[in-house]
Amino acid sequence: MLATVIAVPGALSGAVLAGLIQHRTTRAARDAERVERRRDRALEAVTALATHRRARFVREELRLAGADEIRLDAARAELYATRAAIEAPRVLVAVLVPVLAPTVDAAAQASYALREAPTPTPSPCSGRTAL
Repeated sequence: MLATVIAVPGALSGAVLAGLIQHRTTRAARDAERVERRRDRALEAVTALATHRRARFVREELRLAGADEIRLDAARAELYATRAAIEAPRVLVAVLVPVLAPTVDAAAQASYALREAPTPTPSPCSGRTAL
């Protein structure tokens, strides 16, 4: 009888301990997955912004060089596609992390500001050769 009284609480505590270990393992896996997903989303957002800035730069470079309308239209289409690609991460950051919203907006506005870039003027040193 004494063995049964000792065995029952031992079995129950073993089951509780196994449940706690399983719960903690599941939680750790879920947290790791969440961190990985967040990192992937951040990388996608940064990549989308870099792609958009590059497309904006190429478009403005073509415009300033006096490229034909076909090339400008192709660059404009790529620019619109990349702009659409940055809007989803931009809104997601603004909703999930409102503190970062001004930083994200500033990064997007920096790429939009390329459109108002002045036409480059020749430098007074442009005709000189280096020593």
